[in-house]
Amino acid sequence: MNKLLRKLAKKVGIGEGGLELTALDAALKRTRDRNTTFNTVIDIGASNGCWSEQLRKHYPKAFCFLVEANPYHQAALVQFKASHADVDYVLAAAGDTEGEIYFDGTDPFGGLASHEVSEKTNLKVPATTVDRLCQTRQLQPPYLIKLDTHGFEVPIFEGAKEALKQASLLIVETYNFDIASNSLRFPQLCQYLEAQGFRCIDMCDPLYREFDQAFWQVDFFFVPASYVGFEKNTWT
Repeated sequence: MNKLLRKLAKKVGIGEGGLELTALDAALKRTRDRNTTFNTVIDIGASNGCWSEQLRKHYPKAFCFLVEANPYHQAALVQFKASHADVDYVLAAAGDTEGEIYFDGTDPFGGLASHEVSEKTNLKVPATTVDRLCQTRQLQPPYLIKLDTHGFEVPIFEGAKEALKQASLLIVETYNFDIASNSLRFPQLCQYLEAQGFRCIDMCDPLYREFDQAFWQVDFFFVPASYVGFEKNTWT
């Protein structure tokens, strides 16, 4: 998430009202221009709510439900919810099981969930699934499901089988390296999500690692493969 905060500071131009646009702003504007709509944002890996706050500028009527595993952010999430009538949160890790799971809480703006305890993933936190949250919190579809989860994407999607059927947009931080056990690099994740019925339609915020300036990660936007625009295979 420390990477997220740096990414949010990138400026790409001037938007509506003379405000500077970040790369995420520009991508969300393109999303809105394609008439992509949703009633509920499920922000997984929400940290202190900064990503949902930025999205609300483009989709002010969407309900934002934030999912964050690191208790470091609890105070900020309480404040974020108190200042917005259409925001709620849960302090838990999203995954493919209910109960408890291990989590790396060493970096307040990072963190990885794991089914196995290790030197880093030694913090035990509550675990839930997206499908369970949609049911118990009565979250209204269609959904935007956003993941900033550092390699734990597949278990989260496996716990969101029903929600994916009602999702109009996925925004996933994807990687070019094997950053965790059983994580998927971006080509593999695209294949996995295509098997779930989604295709990549946009991207923003490529990040290059400090070690050698190699491409490290990027945020991909996925929409249902039934999107009519995919039927057109020409530039104009």
